[in-house]
Amino acid sequence: MNEAILQPTHQAVRDEDVLRLAEIDMVEISAMLSNYGMVLSMVPTGDDIPGSYWGDEEAGLIGNRLLVRADTPLHSVLHETCHYVCMDRERRETLDTNAAGDYDEENAVCYLQILLAGHLDQMGRQRMFSDMDRWGYTFRLGSAQAWFEHDAEDALAWLLRRNLVNRQSQPCWTLRND
Repeated sequence: MNEAILQPTHQAVRDEDVLRLAEIDMVEISAMLSNYGMVLSMVPTGDDIPGSYWGDEEAGLIGNRLLVRADTPLHSVLHETCHYVCMDRERRETLDTNAAGDYDEENAVCYLQILLAGHLDQMGRQRMFSDMDRWGYTFRLGSAQAWFEHDAEDALAWLLRRNLVNRQSQPCWTLRND
């Protein structure tokens, strides 16, 4: 099994170049979340985001609620969504802030967030790759795209085993069921 990535390492520097929630169609992202039984909950600008593991403008998770502000990076929205999708039922039922999970699950989360980005008109995979790199995700091959294209077979296999993606690497729009 490949060691695809390390845990993302958040850089304390705010990067204005990443795509923010306010810049995309809220109907589109809400519809995507509803496929997974999730609810998008907006927090007023300047307020702390409940359930945010990283703090600042990063998305938070409490139960099936994804908490965000207008300045929340879209990669954070999709990353936390994918944590919810990839975690087991027991963790989902008690979820508050820390999605937990192991190294293999974190890789699967990153892989799935790239796939989901391809289903958002204003994001796409290429933008997700660059935003992940800007934020500070750490990949052994040096970039999100290199990892995804050349070193992520184990992450895809993890998603396939749990029926979260199909053989064409498309989301099945289901939650992990174990």
